[in-house]
Amino acid sequence: MKSSSVSDYRDRIPLAVGTIIFTVFALSLGDALIKQSSSTFVIWQIFVIRSAIAIPFLVGYLVIRSPASLRPGDAVGWTILRSLLLVVMWISYYLSLPHLTLSVAAATYYTLPIFITLFTAAITQSTISKKGWLAVILGFAGVVLILRPDAWNFNGYALLPLLSAMLYAVAMILTRTKCRAEHPIKLSLALNCAFVAVGGVAAAVISMLSDEVRDGFLLAPWSAMTLPDFGIMAMLAASILIGSIGAAIAYQNGPSPMIGTFDFAYVGFSFIWGVLFFAETPDALSLTGIMMIIVAGIISLRQ
Repeated sequence: MKSSSVSDYRDRIPLAVGTIIFTVFALSLGDALIKQSSSTFVIWQIFVIRSAIAIPFLVGYLVIRSPASLRPGDAVGWTILRSLLLVVMWISYYLSLPHLTLSVAAATYYTLPIFITLFTAAITQSTISKKGWLAVILGFAGVVLILRPDAWNFNGYALLPLLSAMLYAVAMILTRTKCRAEHPIKLSLALNCAFVAVGGVAAAVISMLSDEVRDGFLLAPWSAMTLPDFGIMAMLAASILIGSIGAAIAYQNGPSPMIGTFDFAYVGFSFIWGVLFFAETPDALSLTGIMMIIVAGIISLRQ
């Protein structure tokens, strides 16, 4: 029987576009719930419980549909490194949420295409086009408008989603160059296992600290949970499942530049959740910076 190749598959644009829009809708809503829960739960509790709910679904799918994927592959080391990079990425992004509006955090994170352009050029020693440099300059000008690095307006927490974008860019490059043959559900399973492992180790370390320092979204002890709290965790688990699987489906069934453009709907959804949940309204300079970053990202994707 003839083996399948990439050329055997045709793009399914409506499926890809619909999937990526639903994916960023779910992810942005999940991030809004995390921002809302940051005063109740410590970040490690969210990591462990959310992923503990998601893992059985991922394992069940692989057992039924692709049992061979449960075996360690040739890229096991790269898969672990990718997962750890993504865990640190989400830590950085989530830690920024209690201190930034959702739209500002989302827009700063979506400098991602710019870092992919820069890192790919550095790794492959290729030349960045004039359009690429325009995107880099425009994007970072937008970041400056958001950060406003002067003594009175500077918000250092806005650097965290910027760090997240850098880490995710590296993880995406690893995904394409080192983990391309891995099943996307297997990559999602590895990521959620990493969330549980890192969250469990962090919780154990925090438990040994003195009560004086055990406070805040990063260092507080775990909170007792009610039935509604488990409902929130189930919603967060659904969000991470949709996010990790939906993005793979979308990018497998449509051209990356096109899907990446619709990926920016995350920023719009984040703006909506910020207004509805937290009555957040970015000022004119921040809105200008957000639009500059979106335009820069689209230019980067389409060069």
